[in-house]
Amino acid sequence: MPRLALLLPLLLAACGWVDYDALPEGRIKGTVFVMWVGEGSSTEGAGKFVYVPNPRDPLRLERGEGATPAEIRPEMIYTDGGSIPKPGQMFKGFSPWGYAPAYMIHDWLFVAHHCLTDAATDPGIPLSEAKLAIKDMDFHESAEIIGEAIKALIASGQVATNDVAPQVISGAVAGPISYNRWTVKGACPADQVTAAHRAQAEAAIPGAGQRQLRAMTDAKGAPLAPARIITTLSF
Repeated sequence: MPRLALLLPLLLAACGWVDYDALPEGRIKGTVFVMWVGEGSSTEGAGKFVYVPNPRDPLRLERGEGATPAEIRPEMIYTDGGSIPKPGQMFKGFSPWGYAPAYMIHDWLFVAHHCLTDAATDPGIPLSEAKLAIKDMDFHESAEIIGEAIKALIASGQVATNDVAPQVISGAVAGPISYNRWTVKGACPADQVTAAHRAQAEAAIPGAGQRQLRAMTDAKGAPLAPARIITTLSF
């Protein structure tokens, strides 16, 4: 009973709803590299990190049959893993890094959506092919996708089966706190990884941003003019 009482606040936080059992079973592929860049803050959990795509084997979610887009491939972003309340982290499946690939994908969907939203009124905001691929995605689907990613991790044997955590996490990210983050405007510039941190990532994993840089377009989908590259940041 005491353990269930401790978990109750986390269950109550899951006030959205995702039918986890009905989600398609896709496949998680690639590797996850995360680079520490700071101690974090009240809004960044236990630390501030950068997810760095591996140019040879980038993280991607290949979604189940009929899903659109068929593949989601996150670009370089800031992350703090999963935003799991401290009391819940003692329970199996609720580590902020236990489902790390799913959290990277979900975090990136929010960054991409913010830039798509802002580009509607600011044509100077560059949009990559990966961002444009999710332009029709709504908030509820973003919550379903974290469930799809967790289900894929379990199906592949990369994480253990859990009867509680996947449903609770999927429901939590479908709730009002996440929705308020999804609908914020003007967040795209602040979401972007700084040039200094990109340079650190490039030094550690050469070519970590080239794919994203090549794919940049303006808000209307037209390719941007070639930019003068001070430091090679792309893959």
